[in-house]
Amino acid sequence: MLSDVVDLLACPQCGAGLELDENTLLCDAGHSFDVARQGYVSLMTGAGGKFDGDSPDMIAARADFLAGGSFDPLMDAVADAVRATDDPEPAILEIGAGTGHYLARVLDAVPTARGIGLDVSKYAARRIAKAHPRAGAVVADVWHHLPVRDGVLSHVLCVFAPRNAEEAHRVLGEGGALVVLTPTERHLAELVDLLGMVRVDDRKVERLGAAMSGRFDRTDLRDVEYPMSLTHDDLTRLVGMGPSARHLTPERLATSIADLPRAYPVTASVTVSTYRRR
Repeated sequence: MLSDVVDLLACPQCGAGLELDENTLLCDAGHSFDVARQGYVSLMTGAGGKFDGDSPDMIAARADFLAGGSFDPLMDAVADAVRATDDPEPAILEIGAGTGHYLARVLDAVPTARGIGLDVSKYAARRIAKAHPRAGAVVADVWHHLPVRDGVLSHVLCVFAPRNAEEAHRVLGEGGALVVLTPTERHLAELVDLLGMVRVDDRKVERLGAAMSGRFDRTDLRDVEYPMSLTHDDLTRLVGMGPSARHLTPERLATSIADLPRAYPVTASVTVSTYRRR
C-alpha cells in the first residue's frame, strides 16, 4: 500500500518529501497528486520518455503467463539475491515492475521488506497495486528523475527492464544493492526465428557492466537456465507479454503456433547480477 512507502517517495516537481492525506499525496510546496481508485499514484511529469508503456493486453498476457509458474525459478533467483544481501529491513524499488509478480515474490521471501513497484504503464500500476499488501504502485518514467528520495532504498530491482544507473545510484543508500536480471542469447531461442521475436543483444551483460562502472561494484553473478514445456496458450501469452507483441499480429502468431507440438520445449536462460553501490 502507498501508506507503507510514502516516506520513500519524493515530489516529481520539486523533490520534496510527500505525505498521504486521504487519497492525495502532498508536498510542502503545495504540489498534489491524486491516488487513483485502483490504488496507484501517477508521479509522471513532462513529456513521454524513451519507452511506451505496456498495453492492457500485454499486461494481461504477462499476468496469466507468470501465474502459470514457468518463470518461478527466475522469481526465486531474484528473491535469493535480495536475501543474500542480509539487510534487516529492506526498502525495495522495482523499476519496470509490470504485474508486480517479481516484487511480490521478494516481499514474500523477506517478511520485513516493503517495496515500490514503478512502471510507465498505468495498466501495469493497477496490477502492482494489488500484487502485495506491502507494495505501493507508482507510474513514472525510469529515464526521468525518479520520484524517490535520495539514499532511502536498500535495493533496486531491474527485471527484463531498462536501467538508469545514475538514478539507481542516487536513490540507494550507502552499500545498497542493484539486482539486475538480463536474458542471455539462449533465452527463448527456440522461438526467435520461428515466431520472428525480438532478438536478445548477446553483449547485454557486457554493456551492463560498463554502465555500472564507476558507480557500482559487481558482487555476485548467477546464471539460471532450465527447459520449459509450454502449451500453445503458454506460447501465445509469452509472446503477447513482451516487445514482440508490438510486431506480430494475432493471426500470424496463431498460424505459427498451430502446427507445433502441444508441449513445446523452450529454454529459459538469464543472468542475475548483483551490484553494490559505491
